[in-house]
Amino acid sequence: MVGNLLLRGMLAGLIAGILVFAFAHTFGEPLVDAAIAFEEASAQAAGEAAEPEIVSRATQAGLGLFTGVMAYSVAVGGLFALAFAFVHGRFSSLSARGTSAVIAIAAFVAVVLVPSIRYPATPPAVGNPDTIGVRTELFFLMIVVSLAALIAAVALSRRLSERFGVWNGATIAGIAYLVFIGLVLYLLPPINEVPENFSAMVLWGFRTTSLGMHAILWATLGLAFGALAEKRLAVKGGLRPAFR
Repeated sequence: MVGNLLLRGMLAGLIAGILVFAFAHTFGEPLVDAAIAFEEASAQAAGEAAEPEIVSRATQAGLGLFTGVMAYSVAVGGLFALAFAFVHGRFSSLSARGTSAVIAIAAFVAVVLVPSIRYPATPPAVGNPDTIGVRTELFFLMIVVSLAALIAAVALSRRLSERFGVWNGATIAGIAYLVFIGLVLYLLPPINEVPENFSAMVLWGFRTTSLGMHAILWATLGLAFGALAEKRLAVKGGLRPAFR
């Protein structure tokens, strides 16, 4: 059962990857080109030599982008299926589609939305190359903390629901999650390395496009995998937990 769900998760990831690539290629690559043009103009004004182009922009925006997006989407789809196999039938009476949708929404919030509040995506020419290691560590730390806090909030909600009811328990746990995340966001150091003369429109467009790519990925996973999983589990004669 888990193997079948895993294959369906990867298939859903494949579908999501195609949609994400189309969106990124159409709306994201022009913004990357604008950022690269700004970077080259700044380097030329400073009298710096142009860096050699190891991989052409056409390859980066085409085959390179497609390969990266597809590999990431299929991998995330597989992890999504494993999370579904563990959660479904254990923590709620939701249908396969309902469980898939809830996991997708929760993952988007914890993995994408919350970390992006403190450390949003930045295009080329934004950011100091000397701090890329620190910036990467802080971003992944925010993801880990957000996921751990979400899991703790779910556990708290289940415990409180026994005493205060499902709605009140979920509300209290949700508020606890928001308060904790707010404290973490306040304590983590900010990073502001955007050049003063960098286009605000390009920066805003790049960040909203990045969020749009993730929204497409998780929405497609939640909907496509839910449909595929429900069909498979129905054939098996029940919607029982895949892991025992």
